Amino acid sequence: MRIIDKYILKKFLSSFALVLILLLPIAMAIDVSEKIDKFLRHVDLSVGEIINDYYVHFVVIFGNTFMPLALFIAVIFFTSKIAGNTEIIAIHSAKISFTRFLKPYFIGATIVTIFALVMNHFVVPNSNKIFNEFSNKYLKKKNYTQDLLNNINLQLGPNDYIYLKSFNSKTNQGHKFSYEKFEGTKLKYKLMAENIRWIEKDTIFRLNTYKKRFLLEGKDSIESGIKLDTLMSFEPKDLINVDDLAKEMTSNQLVEYIDKAENRGIGNLNTYLVELYKRTSLPISTYILTFIAVSLAAKKRRGGMGVNLAIGITLMFIYVFFLKIAEVLGAGAETNALVMVWLPNIFFGALAVYLYLRNAKN
Repeated sequence: MRIIDKYILKKFLSSFALVLILLLPIAMAIDVSEKIDKFLRHVDLSVGEIINDYYVHFVVIFGNTFMPLALFIAVIFFTSKIAGNTEIIAIHSAKISFTRFLKPYFIGATIVTIFALVMNHFVVPNSNKIFNEFSNKYLKKKNYTQDLLNNINLQLGPNDYIYLKSFNSKTNQGHKFSYEKFEGTKLKYKLMAENIRWIEKDTIFRLNTYKKRFLLEGKDSIESGIKLDTLMSFEPKDLINVDDLAKEMTSNQLVEYIDKAENRGIGNLNTYLVELYKRTSLPISTYILTFIAVSLAAKKRRGGMGVNLAIGITLMFIYVFFLKIAEVLGAGAETNALVMVWLPNIFFGALAVYLYLRNAKN
């Protein structure tokens, strides 16, 4: 590695770290000002708990969120600075091509990408879980109806279905339970119960006041009783289909959950697929954003760094805007989640290639 490569790589990483370090305290200060009254309401809540269970994970989650923005601003900032000091002109005068000039940027982007991939797939989900548990316990207004799920339908397999009139996710108890098994379009077996409760230590369900009905050729067989302990191919968490559930799983757990749901014949899993694909697409965008930032800032402009930053931040917000739209559309049942998640990277990747080719010719 040449001295110029080490110089640029050092600037790349130090500027990125500096911007991220500057952004996080601002976000934390705003959050503290909004949440301080809620913290003070709980006399049993210590400063240590707030720091360890909330703000440590706040830094992990929002640091990961701010990473692309911090990288983009950092690259534009220090590249504009060395361009303004005519250092890039000196580099080109030494017969170093624009492609060769990009090498330390590529190395820096690779380091950040690998770090972001590890964070997205393994670290951030655990932080999301602890962060959400703390928020639900101390910061959100208590609403006991949010634990009560009504009119639940779940397909366990190609021919197996369950129905619950209501289920309390806090107590793991439900009412008016029904399990139906089909052969083709014909109902062959039905299990009904007035109440159902999850026994976690035994990983079974306990049914109270139950009735079994076997639909045989020419006659039905009915069996009833007071209590029945039985295994079921679902757990209480499977009844909750919310975005937070996907965000709190590591990628291995998320893949396992998606495979399990697909085997049950559940149709739309795009919410979970979007979360899974996004964990890879966002880190890969580091390369795209880096090359766009370098291409924009490598030339000395009238107006200096301010113009480059204005153009760069505008492009960054357009990227984030398209990313959010793609996530919403990707969660729809009729769309291809993989294509929608990667679409912003495809468009901005094309922009990066165009800007690169334009600079490489000069």
